[in-house]
Amino acid sequence: MSENNNPLLVTTGLPRYDEITPEHIVPGIQHILKDAEERVTALEQDLTPTWDGLLKPLEEIDVPFTYGWSPVSHLISVKNSDELRAAHEKIHQDVVAFSLRTQQSRPIYQALLSMRDGGQWAALDEAQKRCITLKIRAAEHAGVGLEGEAKERFNEIAKELSQIRTDFSNHVLDATKAFELIISEESDTQGWPNSLRQVTAQSYAQANEDSEGSEANPKKGPWRITLDFPSFFPFMQHQAVREHREQVYKAYVQRASSGEWNNGPLIDQILKLRQEQAALLGFDTYAEWSLDSKMAPDVAAVERMFEELKTASKGPMENDFSQLQDLAKERGQQEPLMHWDTSFWSERLREQLFDYTDDQLRPYFPLPKVLDGLFGLAERLFDIDIKRADATQAHPWHAEVQFFNVLRAGQHIASFYLDPYSRPAEKRGGAWMNGCLDRRWANGTLQLPVVHLVCNGTPPVGETPSLMSFGEVETLFHEFGHGLQGMLTTVDYTDVAGLSGVEWDAVEIASQFMENWCYHKPTLLGMTEHVETGEQLPDDLFDKIVAARTYQAGSAMMRQLTFGKIDILLHAVHDPNGDETVIDVERRVSEEMAVLKPLLESRFLCAFSHIFAGGYAAGYYSYKWSEVLSADAFGAFEEAGLGDEAAVKETGQRFRDTILALGGSKDPMEIYRAFRGREPSTEALLRHNGFLN
Repeated sequence: MSENNNPLLVTTGLPRYDEITPEHIVPGIQHILKDAEERVTALEQDLTPTWDGLLKPLEEIDVPFTYGWSPVSHLISVKNSDELRAAHEKIHQDVVAFSLRTQQSRPIYQALLSMRDGGQWAALDEAQKRCITLKIRAAEHAGVGLEGEAKERFNEIAKELSQIRTDFSNHVLDATKAFELIISEESDTQGWPNSLRQVTAQSYAQANEDSEGSEANPKKGPWRITLDFPSFFPFMQHQAVREHREQVYKAYVQRASSGEWNNGPLIDQILKLRQEQAALLGFDTYAEWSLDSKMAPDVAAVERMFEELKTASKGPMENDFSQLQDLAKERGQQEPLMHWDTSFWSERLREQLFDYTDDQLRPYFPLPKVLDGLFGLAERLFDIDIKRADATQAHPWHAEVQFFNVLRAGQHIASFYLDPYSRPAEKRGGAWMNGCLDRRWANGTLQLPVVHLVCNGTPPVGETPSLMSFGEVETLFHEFGHGLQGMLTTVDYTDVAGLSGVEWDAVEIASQFMENWCYHKPTLLGMTEHVETGEQLPDDLFDKIVAARTYQAGSAMMRQLTFGKIDILLHAVHDPNGDETVIDVERRVSEEMAVLKPLLESRFLCAFSHIFAGGYAAGYYSYKWSEVLSADAFGAFEEAGLGDEAAVKETGQRFRDTILALGGSKDPMEIYRAFRGREPSTEALLRHNGFLN
């Protein structure tokens, strides 16, 4: 294959997702690596320790990776296949090795130090200084100070961890899509919402598309239950047959814990390697290394936050559970309440307390209307316009992918892809935003930022558009908040534009901030339109949604604190070479933090991709750390007066010009103070959760 027809080597416009095949990957990335190695070597031999002499060439070296390697990594998440995995695995280690080689370059590191410590420092702008400071820290964290055997071992570990993370993620994907429960009897679907019938009937038809009589029939079935969230979660909420709930729940918490997809040994390996790598750099624990580049000053500060939020939420959690026990007993369940019962009875109690069902809400939230409402809010708050563009011109990776342009004062400033629906056979679960192209100057032209917004929402059925659950609406707002920070940046240096360079425990501020608008009446009603009648969501249903906002808030808070505490203990206290297993740690924390004793069969950690395959190792606490700031940020709008349009716009533009615009160009607390005028308080978060009057 010649270089001329390899889409991974095109470095203008948008990445050619629709043209990339597994056969392009190895030769394309090998070409990029060879060229990059030659350019780095030449740079090292003729270094000028100035912005134009060092930082600009480094950024230019990165551009081919943006068009070559980043699309491959993206496709692994959204269009996974055996062939793609094989090609990725073949070249992955070479990419890791080059990244380490660049970060560990002594000539580049020394030049960065000379820029920081030399007379030209004062002439650099604040964002440039931040770029250099972060590069120095990244080099030190990447082992630039190591020599000999220590350096060799550090690099071996880095390569090994990179491969293990990929394997871990693939095992979770494979284990998730391998399970199915076929429900054939209509009597076993009593109480199911229509949306669950449709999703599971369609899933059965798709899984058996080569079989005769495999058309989706939501009323008569069969219905296929999977561990993919749009199937698993509503099933656990609505399946009256307790034995089925138990079977599916146990399968879910044991994903990737046995057989060929067993992540148990990988977890032990990951923790040992992380601890060894941190020790090579002079840190006592991996958590200490992780927090060295975050807002939180140390593990003790994280633990103080855990304790403050635990104190506020433990009592409400226990009250939540007591209510479920009472309702289950009242409705005739003789057996003690177990893990596979809580979602079912929580949904029954919510229906009783607030008198609405998920089925009542979904018809009011067709995805196209929700997008109109979301975009309208962003346009009003941040003085922008969002226009749908021709997705086929954006080289989409799937026919479901949508593409939009963002404008300000008539000028195109950014774009984004939206991949909204679940595709369990090829797309990993969850929802996320990642960058496609960063804002930067290249050859005298400003490259505009482009981001991916990926969800796993309920797919459309036939001619009916995707009818979203309220949780899916919140998730879309969350990811769009991340996207706004990526797109509305005004920083022109890739290393600190958008979310680049933002401390990990600050990256959720904008995303969690946006979720608050789902409870703002004009915003929510403005994005509803009944799919059949065209009517807006009735006031009484809105009032019930708001009333239900704090429903089981104590339980939800404690669940997140539990995950965060397990993560911190595994990386700060746990001895991976000791007698206590990671399952012991999970069980010990769960016994302290939860009402129900942990299930002996649970192997939840084997699918905890956030900390073992993603970027949240010793950082899962970041969700709560950021949530304190995001709730406090929304408090600024509440104080300005949500009904005061002029005040809301002024506050929105201040939020845009600080938190969204400045990205990683300054310390996040400095940016937050510029927006809020003070440091954050937990008061708003506790109030929003109903823990304060």
